[in-house]
Amino acid sequence: MQEKIKLLKALISENKNIVITVHRGPDGDAMGSALGLYNVLVQLGHIVTVITPNDYACFLHWMPGNEKVIVFTQEEKRASEITEKADLIFLLDFGQIARLDTYANVVQNASAIKVMIDHHQEPDESVSDILFSDVSACSTAQIVFEIIEELGYKNLINKDVAECLYTGIMTDTGSFKYSSTTERTHHIIAELIGKGAENSKIHDLVYDNFSENRVKLLGYCLNHKLQIFKENKAAIISLNAEELKRFNFKTGDTEGIVNYALTIEDVIFAVFIAEKKGVVKLSLRSKGGFWVNEIAKKYFSGGGHKNAAGGVSDVSVEETIEKLKDIFKEYKTQLLNTKL
Repeated sequence: MQEKIKLLKALISENKNIVITVHRGPDGDAMGSALGLYNVLVQLGHIVTVITPNDYACFLHWMPGNEKVIVFTQEEKRASEITEKADLIFLLDFGQIARLDTYANVVQNASAIKVMIDHHQEPDESVSDILFSDVSACSTAQIVFEIIEELGYKNLINKDVAECLYTGIMTDTGSFKYSSTTERTHHIIAELIGKGAENSKIHDLVYDNFSENRVKLLGYCLNHKLQIFKENKAAIISLNAEELKRFNFKTGDTEGIVNYALTIEDVIFAVFIAEKKGVVKLSLRSKGGFWVNEIAKKYFSGGGHKNAAGGVSDVSVEETIEKLKDIFKEYKTQLLNTKL
């Protein structure tokens, strides 16, 4: 850690052109980490650009610095030119270059020094020149805080930085309820509040800021699309493209829906399936010692954390449901014996 910190500090000791990027479909941790780091680096005098592979939920757009973010799918030429000229590229909250989707080749071919900061399992070390990886960390935002601290720049954590990092930690811990939340996490959160992060305001902006269509879509999912498999302690919620269109779907509208299935008594394994832009995507969640990242990797070309993972299916929504039913049967003994 200390050797890497020395290398990084030397790299940012002189003004540079820096790009910060995150995985496709960035969540609160990805954007909170990126914008938190952005707001530190600009204070050091660097020219910094945050580039996301695609658009992200509107309830994250309030974060300081968001107005400067470039979305690759909307401005490919501009984003590519900036990336090609970068001296340093930060890769945040992902461990596989494929997570950048259509932006991946641009980043991979850039001559810039690459620094990866991530808390997911099995990061690809060949992608970066410097890797900060801690799978025990509750979020990438927590690692970013710790790196800022080790660099000796904690004095640069102002209200803007604090609110971005708070958002990252809050969202990736499920508002501090997941087992990844530790004493260290709470100490960091206390420091961020001390630096000006308005915790109640941030919670409202992220969790209590739904559009009418999003609330109606949630109601439709719970009333009409929830399937419970009591014999396997599992549940599925699914939406096809036509259903999403019916509710005027916007990016972020399905965020967190899978967690409602997991709140049902005795459900250990929950899956949300959605057909978006011709791709069938899955969000997998679990409780206790049932590891869904292994299932995501084995069956759906995905990955993630032990209790939260994602993937894609190469068949229709209906066929994916049938495939999951077979997976439930295969893992039935493990599901029934999982302890919380």
